Amino acid sequence: MMMISNSLNMTPSLDTTAPKNQLPWAQIAWFGALLIAVYAQVLLSLVKQWNSDADMSHGFFVPVVAAFIVWQQRDELARIEAKPNWLGLAVVAWGCLQLLLGTLAVELFVSRTAFVITVIGVVWFLGGDLLLRKLAFPLFLLFFMVPIPAIVYSSLTFPLQITASRLAEHALSVLSVPVLREGNVLILPNQELSVVEACSGIRSLLSLTFLSLVYGYFFERRLWLQVVLFVSTVPIAIVANASRVTITGIFTQVKPELAEGVFHTAEGWVIFMVALVILILWHQFLSGVCLTIERRKKHAVPS
Repeated sequence: MMMISNSLNMTPSLDTTAPKNQLPWAQIAWFGALLIAVYAQVLLSLVKQWNSDADMSHGFFVPVVAAFIVWQQRDELARIEAKPNWLGLAVVAWGCLQLLLGTLAVELFVSRTAFVITVIGVVWFLGGDLLLRKLAFPLFLLFFMVPIPAIVYSSLTFPLQITASRLAEHALSVLSVPVLREGNVLILPNQELSVVEACSGIRSLLSLTFLSLVYGYFFERRLWLQVVLFVSTVPIAIVANASRVTITGIFTQVKPELAEGVFHTAEGWVIFMVALVILILWHQFLSGVCLTIERRKKHAVPS
């Protein structure tokens, strides 16, 4: 009887070091699988466009970069206490409604952004406010994997075409290359150059804006400077594309075949890499200016 009594009085020891209210990773995984099943057709069409549309070739890298940022924060995320917020469920409902409307109206942009909105809602609903704040940046990046609406694309490309044509015209005139511009067409002695949609610079602009955000996240902690870098991508992309048109115009005076085919494509890649280098150098310059100002303030003698 003594042995039975002792055994009944034994209580299991509590592990006080175990984290309380851990994030429901199993539920998050189930919700993730459900999202993929519901949005399978939308995601499949999205991947197909990444593969076929040169303007969206960076789309493959967006979810990879977002996942890498989340993986980098894995230890910090594991310590977050789950405090579900029911407002997240309302966001999920909003995303589902948007998917329905986008499907009925055959509006791809609405359907595709619905996926990102639903993901945000799931994170908010299951993890709470803190988890949503921690994952705000990678979740925001996901919008860059969605192609912009056709009406916005069309409204952007033509002004970019005209701007690139004008800048190239001025540059060629300065370089003493005879040129006459008619809209987005440059008439040169040996050949006519037409700055079409593919040469508008929209491709460089979309990719460069995404890269500027990622670059700023990893290499700059001052928010205002991240914003400056993001805004700076617009003039950098425009000037880079105008430079490409100018260089093409110069090459046509030497050998017209250089304005076409593989060389023209390679030239586009080179100019894009130059634009990226310019963005990095611009960041280094701004950082140097900020550092100089901070040092002067530190060594300033109070009057």
